[in-house]
Amino acid sequence: MQRDELADFLRRRRKAIRPTDVGIAAGPRRRTAGLRREEVAMLAGISVDYVIRLEQGRSSQPSTQLLAALSRTLRLSDDERDHLFHLAGHQPPPAEGAGRLARAGLIRMLDLLGDIPAAVMSDLGEVLAQNRTSVLLTGDQTHFTGDRRYHVYRWFTEPEVWATHPAEEREHHARAVVADLRATAGRRAGDPVVQGLVDRLLAASEEFARRWSEHQVEVRRADRKTFVHPRIGSLLMDCETLVTPDLGQQLIVLTPADAETRERLDLLRVVGVESFSTETTR
Repeated sequence: MQRDELADFLRRRRKAIRPTDVGIAAGPRRRTAGLRREEVAMLAGISVDYVIRLEQGRSSQPSTQLLAALSRTLRLSDDERDHLFHLAGHQPPPAEGAGRLARAGLIRMLDLLGDIPAAVMSDLGEVLAQNRTSVLLTGDQTHFTGDRRYHVYRWFTEPEVWATHPAEEREHHARAVVADLRATAGRRAGDPVVQGLVDRLLAASEEFARRWSEHQVEVRRADRKTFVHPRIGSLLMDCETLVTPDLGQQLIVLTPADAETRERLDLLRVVGVESFSTETTR
């Protein structure tokens, strides 16, 4: 671990990020260049004290999970992310692991979309990053571990996930997620990560096995789906999917499909702000 080099790199990257790049209003009295340490801590989900110790070269060795969070927060490029891992005494994530870090450009697009729910997903259906409105709509989808990281795995092994969509759409959704996984498996033939996921799903779910045997293929690009929110009710959303050139990551953008959904989405943002205010005053 190269503590002094790590400290210098983190300080410089923090000062290079504009607050507006991460959805923070700059304000007329702001004197700090870039982000404040407490803002980095908040966005990365770590303590301010640890950020200070990192930037002063006094910290313990950060974990790979913490480095991934800092990479997202500081909008690091792939090369910068690998450099951060080296300075911290870790090997950069391998190909599959690197794919689990949302690309810096896609994260910037999440910020620019603002009030429009958007998320970055891997080609296996793992949510890598969300903007605030996406979290309000679907909850935090980035904290899962193991096979539960993949939406298709949760769909076929955890029936409570079905409640996020109305009953009449569940058949379509189940077929679509399997067909999308089939397309990914074809494109990444021989990849042990993909094959392992498929094998474990075949063993865990008879329904998945039946649908997999049908060999339907469909790459999801555009769709219309209904989300069922526990407080707001049903929201009919148009789903647009933008993919990276290597097809490894997708930017999922959800827009209201009708006026009623637009009003409910506005209400959801208000309810979310009120909930956050209540939690911070407890």
